[in-house]
Amino acid sequence: MSFINTQNSNGVLTITIDRLAQKNALSLEMYKDLTSALMMAEKDDTIKVAVIKGDTTCFTAGNDLNDFLKGGSLTEAHPTVIFLRALVSFSKPLIASVAGPAIGIGTTLLMHCDLVYSADNAVFQLPFSKLGLCPEAASSAILPKLTGRVKAFELLVLGNKFNADDALQFGLVNDVVSPEELNEKVESVALQIAQLPTLSVRASKGLIIDSQKESINEVISHELKYFEQLLGSDECKAIIAGFFKR
Repeated sequence: MSFINTQNSNGVLTITIDRLAQKNALSLEMYKDLTSALMMAEKDDTIKVAVIKGDTTCFTAGNDLNDFLKGGSLTEAHPTVIFLRALVSFSKPLIASVAGPAIGIGTTLLMHCDLVYSADNAVFQLPFSKLGLCPEAASSAILPKLTGRVKAFELLVLGNKFNADDALQFGLVNDVVSPEELNEKVESVALQIAQLPTLSVRASKGLIIDSQKESINEVISHELKYFEQLLGSDECKAIIAGFFKR
């Protein structure tokens, strides 16, 4: 069973994370399906913009740790790594629609989206140090540019939760609306983009991001080396073992 649903309408591909019983935690199979959706959108000329969303009560609680640990080494063949590379290379506009928990990758993937809209019930967290791990998805490079170095250190190392208004202040989201208004807001913006001249939109995105892609991919690779080392540490193993005993 796939927990990633896609719908193509009026030039907009909506990618929905639908595993609410597990708070939309991302399994390896879900990463594969997310990558496939992005690749499909990339190749289909009728798709002008993509939207990634969860439910109005939950975006994603992050990695399904139990499944993630079964994935083996974090090489370029790992489903999570393949998804991150696809996220960075995606050449069409990508909009995120965020409500409820957006934990770990649920926050870091937003840094690769072109527009992010949040419901006022959203809760963001980057709990890497709490798990004995380190930043991923190039967040160690992107977040300091958004928030400044000291605030980025606070968010990535202390790992405390922050709300939608904080995310707006940090430059992580474009606007905050009620959960009831979120889908309509995102759909309206997506349709507006879909109706703009395609080549102009893609050229604009390319000018904004292309010069950064190489350095972002290098940061991801650098982070992965530390991440895998930490994942194998006794300290991290003890923390994760305690997590599963809860």
